[in-house]
Amino acid sequence: MKGVFYKTHKLSKYDFPSLFLIIGLKKSNLQHNNFLFFNIQTGEVMKKALSILVVLSMVLGLSAFECSSTEMTSAKLYIQQNNYKKAKAALEKEVKKNPKSDEGYYLLGYIYGEEDNLDEMLKNFEKSLAISNKFAKEIDDYKKYKWQDNFNKGVGYFNKGVKVTSQDSSKMFFNTSVEKFRNCILVEPDSAGAYQNMVYSLINAGREDELEAPLKKIIELTKSPQAYVDLGKVYGNKALTLMNSFKETKNVADSIKAMEIYDEEIALLEEAQKLYPDDTKILDQLSTAYVDANKLDVAMEAFKKAIEKDPTNEIYRYNYGVLLLGAGKYDEAAKQFKKSIELKDGYVNAYYNLGVTYLKWGAELQEKAIEEDSGDTTYKEKFKLALEPLEKYLEANPEDSNIWNYLGKVYANLGDTEKSKEAFDNADKYRK
Repeated sequence: MKGVFYKTHKLSKYDFPSLFLIIGLKKSNLQHNNFLFFNIQTGEVMKKALSILVVLSMVLGLSAFECSSTEMTSAKLYIQQNNYKKAKAALEKEVKKNPKSDEGYYLLGYIYGEEDNLDEMLKNFEKSLAISNKFAKEIDDYKKYKWQDNFNKGVGYFNKGVKVTSQDSSKMFFNTSVEKFRNCILVEPDSAGAYQNMVYSLINAGREDELEAPLKKIIELTKSPQAYVDLGKVYGNKALTLMNSFKETKNVADSIKAMEIYDEEIALLEEAQKLYPDDTKILDQLSTAYVDANKLDVAMEAFKKAIEKDPTNEIYRYNYGVLLLGAGKYDEAAKQFKKSIELKDGYVNAYYNLGVTYLKWGAELQEKAIEEDSGDTTYKEKFKLALEPLEKYLEANPEDSNIWNYLGKVYANLGDTEKSKEAFDNADKYRK
């Protein structure tokens, strides 16, 4: 019936559910304790360290036995016998009697190192070096040995954690791996490889709340583009957790804190983008942060740039389309969804949002026609265009009662009462 509005089935542009960007993971699926973005996979083996140095033959300084004090001579003999308890006692007497004993502190450091007490090892090495540089080379070599020994043990425990089937045992191995890499960092604070492998171990141990500090250090040491992305995702997950809490508790402080963290993430990733302007992962994560922080205009510009750099990326086009749809730029949004469907056959989410684009567009035109009493039926053209993508969506999701309900209203507005009834019947059938 030409010119007649089906007011009982009038569609509003506000009828349709909120849409989320699809960037790797859907927001609804992004778990705070599920850091998939580091690509830790079962069976993955971290890189091996350099070959272990030969254990130091110079430790005992046997040629100096005849010139040493009684305590020093005894300590060296006990070290030869691996009797570190008695050696330590002798050396403590030595440094008490002779506070300037550079060798005494050096050997005490060595014994603590053999006991894996690296804090005390370093303290005694520092005392030796404060007295003289006589044992500087020996100290440096031994620290390198301890670094590589702990690094390789960390790799070994990590791989055990990957292979073992018991969850408790796996976590124990990963926790031990963390401590071994932490020892590496203690001995060599600028060891980027140890920080990176500690990050992998922390993830597998379920200790994601400890990731921020090592990732910041990796960025400080290497300016790694991946570390920027990973730290951005850590911030994003923190903020997401706070936003979820805000939705449940309505505690405004959670929302404010989340926005502060999003701002921190954006600042980090903007810094990264200046260093690596062509890195699509950085641009991807930065765009996500803009959207999460409700900076949609900036996000649209970011996705526009992303498409210019990678025009065949269907996810960039899909996300750009979602933002354009949210801004009411229906024609541009439809173009992006169509292109994403061309790039990815059977792209269900794109079919859904293409249909929603035409529904919202048509509903807006319908509302305007009613308000102005113009009799303009242009809105029907948009409703017709919504049919095919929504039907494609229903092929993959045949029990979606909401879409059947929308189709019922569309067909009613187009005057197809038979299909309208069929759609409404399906909506009732699948409504839970």
